[in-house]
Amino acid sequence: MNKIVMWSVTVALAGFLFGFDTVVISGANKPIQALWDTSPLFHGTFIMSMALWGTVLGSLAGGIPTKRLGRKKTLFWIGVLFFVSAIGSALAPDPYSFSFFRFMGGVGVGVSSVAAPIYISEITSAQNRGKMVALYQFCLVFGILIAFISNWLLKGFDGANDWRWMLGVEAIPALLYTIMVLKVPNSPRWLAIVKKDDEAALGVLETIYLGAEKAKNVLQEIKKDLLQPKTSEKLFQKKYNRVLWLGFLIAFFNQLSGINFVLYYAPQILEQAGLGGEESLFNSIAIGIVNLVFTLIGVRLIDKLGRRQLIIIGSIGYIVSLIMVGWCFYADASPAMLLTFICIFIASHAIGQGAVIWVFISEIFPNRVRAYGQSWGTSTHWVFAALITLITPFFIDEQEGILRDSLWYIYYFFAGMMVLQLLWAIFKMPETKGVSLEDLEKKLVDEEA
Repeated sequence: MNKIVMWSVTVALAGFLFGFDTVVISGANKPIQALWDTSPLFHGTFIMSMALWGTVLGSLAGGIPTKRLGRKKTLFWIGVLFFVSAIGSALAPDPYSFSFFRFMGGVGVGVSSVAAPIYISEITSAQNRGKMVALYQFCLVFGILIAFISNWLLKGFDGANDWRWMLGVEAIPALLYTIMVLKVPNSPRWLAIVKKDDEAALGVLETIYLGAEKAKNVLQEIKKDLLQPKTSEKLFQKKYNRVLWLGFLIAFFNQLSGINFVLYYAPQILEQAGLGGEESLFNSIAIGIVNLVFTLIGVRLIDKLGRRQLIIIGSIGYIVSLIMVGWCFYADASPAMLLTFICIFIASHAIGQGAVIWVFISEIFPNRVRAYGQSWGTSTHWVFAALITLITPFFIDEQEGILRDSLWYIYYFFAGMMVLQLLWAIFKMPETKGVSLEDLEKKLVDEEA
């Protein structure tokens, strides 16, 4: 394994912790609600969505340490946050301390979604950037699958304390990741632009491009940013309007597909559809496997077909599958049919938005403001994820849910949003495959200025 791949895989493991942490709560959802007798309002606000509010904070603030401390140090502290969160959540004596430690893990997720894609995009070449950054998403969905499997295996392990083991086991991969990330180098673009350490940057670039001449040319291209006026470090200015809108919209549509609605509440949704009891956790594994397989396909295709084409393909799959999932709930179709269309929905997400979002956001912002731009895109993603997770119990709670008997309305709404995403991808989304980060800046920013 060459060094670039090894560094990329190591950093992408932050995505594994991201995926595991955000979905592991699905197995603990109902046991915790029963244990602490929480209302739908409290359960949605503090138990299920608290990690996501931490993620919002982490993604909003993540650009600051990512730029000032550097990508590597930030990635190290992400591992520490995940480790402490896992132990604390598992040992929590009450819903308030539980929420605090879940919030801490959420901060780790939010900062991870800023720092990891940026780091990988900055150490890879334009030709391989898509699939290398998409490794983050692959590890994310692998973490989701392992969380589903772990929850299923730990069901019945320690009776009423099963959920504690489900959450606490994350401490093991968190510790391993934290140790491994110490071995990766600093980003050459961060070294050159922020630290102004050309020698160290050149050393990393020589490893990336396997030669001193090419490395020197790339370094010269990177350093052109230093000639830009200081005002270019401000993210919210007219010249960045286009990339700000692109970052916002891809994140907005990602969450308005309903992906977190399905993943976070998978066991409960499947149980309400007749795939209930302990089998709901096992059926969640099928969702995780489909997610993993089609993410791998998306990773393989992202540098061949391009980001825009995958979004178009995914949008069509979203629309068809969401309409059919809604119809299954409306017509009380067989649970097997419902599970089939949910899996098609997951496949559409994995090959489209799932494979593209972190790559696209990490590419479109100029070097000087990339960390803050990544925060903008990821915080948009997580604000909508938190809002959707917060209000979901009001719709699907078995006793008090507004649409507990009419879930099809939710899926039709998500399908309508995906029609809008399809139109955006066809008419407004630029293609970024095979273009260097510096050339993308000229294409998306300089031409607009």
